[in-house]
Amino acid sequence: MKIAIHHAPHSFSERWIEYCKEKGIPYKIVNAYDSDIVKQVEDCDAFMWHHHHSNYKDALFAKQLLYSLETGGGKKCFPDFHSGWHFDDKVGQKYLLESVGAPLVPSYVFYTKKEALSWIDRTAFPKVFKLRGGAGAANVRLVHSKYEAKRLVRRAFGRGFPQFNRWGYFTDNLKKWRQGRTPFINVCKGIARLFIGSEFAHFHAPEKGYAYFQDFIPDNKYDIRVIVIGNKAFAIKRMCRPDDFRASGSGNIIYDRSEIDLRCVEKSFDIATKLKTTCVAMDWVRTPADEWLVVELSYGFAMHGYDDCPGYWTDDMQWHEGKFNPQGWMVEEMLK
Repeated sequence: MKIAIHHAPHSFSERWIEYCKEKGIPYKIVNAYDSDIVKQVEDCDAFMWHHHHSNYKDALFAKQLLYSLETGGGKKCFPDFHSGWHFDDKVGQKYLLESVGAPLVPSYVFYTKKEALSWIDRTAFPKVFKLRGGAGAANVRLVHSKYEAKRLVRRAFGRGFPQFNRWGYFTDNLKKWRQGRTPFINVCKGIARLFIGSEFAHFHAPEKGYAYFQDFIPDNKYDIRVIVIGNKAFAIKRMCRPDDFRASGSGNIIYDRSEIDLRCVEKSFDIATKLKTTCVAMDWVRTPADEWLVVELSYGFAMHGYDDCPGYWTDDMQWHEGKFNPQGWMVEEMLK
């Protein structure tokens, strides 16, 4: 077994390479951006690429390349098709989770302005408005009224929304700096972004032609994120940002095992099995009726944000205390 790895700084590939060296697993570094990438991996049995939603080149073709190598080339891939096709696509995740009967936060998508406006007149608020893509709570807004919702819908079916929210990026960094959670240099970067857009937004057209809403689940001061890799899972509790309903991207993490509701872990294993994923992260919120609902999925996660997890569960719900290497598990999945 020989593994081809696309290497990028600060990605999973750093630990994949380290693990292969440590375990004596044959590997080679390849460049997914090269035109001859298919030829580069001919002598390999697997291909691993931690592609990222905010890299415009990755967003253009990563899923297509991985699918081609997995289906046509007969390679084992990370992420494989089941784990990665819905990455950074909240609308796709809606359909997928509904199809397997997962307990999804009630979600609504519309492809005409008329239908969206009609629904707004009949529904209750607040609601959460989202674009298909974005992580760390980017492109997510709490909508308090019909007026706000209709304004967003008209824009969604008009000029659309830029792929990068300049004002949101600035205000988020400013708020974090005031709370002592980020250096002032990031506020300066936010100011610069007000005038100079991101490379991703430059090369990708505005999001428009649909409107996506979810029910707002009240009284949540945190969410639970569970990551399932093969038959193992680990979890964190993410506290919401101050004066905000969003937990994703807050950086305020609790690792204490006793803070994790085991129902989230059990349900995550069940959903991962139904979705046939090798790696999936699920975000859970609790309703006032003490029911846990999935908000969204991802195959990726912030690598260093989980290094302090005290242990993990196996799918028989047995707890295993101690440090572990999720990226090593990913490599092991390629060897099966």
